[in-house]
Amino acid sequence: TGRKHTIVDVHDTKDLKSSTTTDYLEQEQKRGITIQSAAVSTFWRKKKINVIDTPGHVDFTIEVNRSLRVLDGAVVVFDGVAGVEPQSETNWRLADNYGVPRICYVNKMDRSGASFTRCVDMIKKRLGARPLPVQLPIGSEDNFKGMIDLVRMKALVWDSDDRDAKPAELDITADIVDKLGVTVPSDRAILSKIADYRKELVDTCLEMDDVAMEAYLIDEKDPSVETLIACLRKGTVSGSFTPVLCGSSYKNKGVTQVLDAVVDYLPAPTDVAAINTVDADGNPIGERVCSDDEPFAALAFKVINDAYGALTFVRVYSGVLTKGMSVTNTTRGKREKIGRMVEMFAKEANAIEEARAGDIIALVSLAETDTGDTLCDTDHPVVLERMRFPEPVISVSVQPKSKAELEKFSAALGKMVRADPSLRLETDRETGQTILRGMGELHLDVTLDRMRTEFNVEGIMGEPQVAYREAFTKPIEQQYVHKKQTGGAGQFAEVWIKFEPLERG
Repeated sequence: TGRKHTIVDVHDTKDLKSSTTTDYLEQEQKRGITIQSAAVSTFWRKKKINVIDTPGHVDFTIEVNRSLRVLDGAVVVFDGVAGVEPQSETNWRLADNYGVPRICYVNKMDRSGASFTRCVDMIKKRLGARPLPVQLPIGSEDNFKGMIDLVRMKALVWDSDDRDAKPAELDITADIVDKLGVTVPSDRAILSKIADYRKELVDTCLEMDDVAMEAYLIDEKDPSVETLIACLRKGTVSGSFTPVLCGSSYKNKGVTQVLDAVVDYLPAPTDVAAINTVDADGNPIGERVCSDDEPFAALAFKVINDAYGALTFVRVYSGVLTKGMSVTNTTRGKREKIGRMVEMFAKEANAIEEARAGDIIALVSLAETDTGDTLCDTDHPVVLERMRFPEPVISVSVQPKSKAELEKFSAALGKMVRADPSLRLETDRETGQTILRGMGELHLDVTLDRMRTEFNVEGIMGEPQVAYREAFTKPIEQQYVHKKQTGGAGQFAEVWIKFEPLERG
């Protein structure tokens, strides 16, 4: 989109700090994985696109969960070699739960073992989806040259691996396979079925338009490109099918076509259904339409602490938010004054004066607002449907490396827990240990490592102590006689006591 001009492989580059955009945490750069979601706002074809890059590791599913809650569409990226992986299934189900329209992108078609048809088949069988290829790969592995655009019926061919190279456009003719120089039998087999894939595309798309379908069946009139794009958009937004594209992002083959698909097929904020408003028990009681003309309403979906202080990420669902405005946190019954507003480009913050319906922005230093809270116009109060988070699955004991840093350690730990709702912090009443619970060992390890890098305090992780208890296994009786003579009346007592176990349960 013109915001960044460097393309790197995050697993191979030696200078990640200067090259990665959304994976900017030290832990992400060291491990070569995405740990936290990062927001980026950019433009493509004069359309503003708010992007949230999310992790793929199971320990950080919370980041996918809360991002899908506020997004209107998603690009699901699959490895052309691995296809649908276990975490792909988890994230797909989350998108189903939130009703988020999707397009699929089969990446790494230049890698050894890549197979477009296998990926499409896995999407259908393992995800229960209805994949609709809108592109076909021209070659694979070292012979990957580009893709067939089934909508416009053009072959997009790159003559070199230069990342700045533009593809040549060729018309689809009867001898196109020979023209493209494709020799591998499996690659030729896909291209030999261009007509079949095109027919499937047209037939499926026209299910969305009865008039175009009638013209196609009765008058044998082939639908225009504009009609197909409109039908693809309608079918994607309704969830009737999922367009599938392919490419090699590292070699910049197919990336601009994915951006075009985002604009053409995924919904704008005004295309999606109105968001539900709820009562105190979470029951739907109304709705709020996504429009600048409606009263302001937004959902806080993430809180982080960085060099700018506490940043609260919000999705504006309706109305306009301006700097200096007073709003109400209806979740907690508190008032908030909007100070600095920023639009994020990963870790870069750009000050803005207003935000409109559909925008994803960050608000600086909100005192009363946490993840899942609703902010709205004071004169038109609403509560938006809250977010749901998974329960932790693993527990460890944590303590500062130095007792002198106990207060600093506790404050940092509290900020980490506030930023990540999948973390739980508690004190064991019997052992006195501080117990940190999370989604996995990597999750907890990264949490302590981030405390070291972001708050300059080190912690030690260990196993929680177990408070063992003993119980009677059989009844027992004891008798004691007390006698004491000191010259007066004296003391005498006889005590009988019986202990017996209770029934189990």
